[in-house]
Amino acid sequence: MKRLGVIGGLGPLATAQFMEMVVRMTDARHDRDHIPMIINSYPATPDRTRFILGQSEDSPLPTMVRIGQELAGMGAECIAIPCVTAYFFYGQLAANIPVPVIDLIGETALHLQENQVTCAGLMATDGTLAGGFFRRRLEEAGIEVVEPSAANQKLVMKIIYDHVKANQPVNMADFATVGNELRQQGAQVILLGCTELSSIHRDQPIGNGYLNVMAVQARKAVLLCGAKLKPAFAKLIT
Repeated sequence: MKRLGVIGGLGPLATAQFMEMVVRMTDARHDRDHIPMIINSYPATPDRTRFILGQSEDSPLPTMVRIGQELAGMGAECIAIPCVTAYFFYGQLAANIPVPVIDLIGETALHLQENQVTCAGLMATDGTLAGGFFRRRLEEAGIEVVEPSAANQKLVMKIIYDHVKANQPVNMADFATVGNELRQQGAQVILLGCTELSSIHRDQPIGNGYLNVMAVQARKAVLLCGAKLKPAFAKLIT
């Protein structure tokens, strides 16, 4: 099997959950049936959202490129990045890392198409929304994207930064408020478009019609590296 490299620490909890997700998705009878992984968790990587919004001049790109190159030098044959906002830099990362970087956004668009989704709601960081890269890729795939109002986007950022990243309990009423607004705008599926939101999917009963985009990346990693995928993960929309 191919060896997977993980550019981690963006944030640390998302990285830990990504590794667990890959393991749980793999149809394995023995330890040797799991894919080999090299994980470089570097939480000091500059904040992606702050840079995209112009709140910081400290670009995370050089650090991510360095880590990706180091992983390739250690034998990684493909790269996963458990951070959606990092995909603002996807073109530059792919151009400067000598092994394939999993296209999380493209794979998400493909999964939505396969499930006949024509309108998706996006819960993500301010950086992802302002960067526009997620919206553009989905619209190019024929999928309409709806986003939270300004007031509810503040709730999303509160959930991501003040709750998940700060290792504090998530206010599920806030989560439901954002989800209800996106449904009212016509969203058939709501994208958990920040890997930090994966903890909510793991720990809370969020209901039907959600797609955890980190699960899309984990599933692609299993398949790309040549392991066997458990049939339960053929469809990832709750």
